Amino acid sequence: MIYFDTSYIIKCYLNEAGSTPVRRVAESSDGMGCSLHGRVEFWTAVKRNVRERLITAEEATATFRRFQEDEANGVWHWFPVETNCVQLACEKIAAASDRVFLRAADALHLACAVAQGFQEIYTHDRHMLAAATAFRLKARDVVAER
Repeated sequence: MIYFDTSYIIKCYLNEAGSTPVRRVAESSDGMGCSLHGRVEFWTAVKRNVRERLITAEEATATFRRFQEDEANGVWHWFPVETNCVQLACEKIAAASDRVFLRAADALHLACAVAQGFQEIYTHDRHMLAAATAFRLKARDVVAER
């Protein structure tokens, strides 16, 4: 199983720059996981695309439907954000260099990946890519690797 952050999950459903290599990775994996808060981030990202007129409301509804079908079929595995995950995120934030730009949601993704035993994550988020080393994770961006 591989860990996708929300920037990669959205590329599985919307045609954005970099969607093709992300979909290839997804299709070749034996499953994808993400912190449960990534599910909420996905829904807000789809709505942002409607607000920015990149997709229609009807396309958003169809996207939500496909996403829920994939969930029901076991494509996505959601990991809980439990106290130990939040504590780990806080510890890593406190220990990180002042130069590391860590947002709360990124720290939760990274801590959740560590708590679930992942050694690498997939993201297109430049801040998360840079912060992953503070969590001793390898960050991969197949969009940038092309």
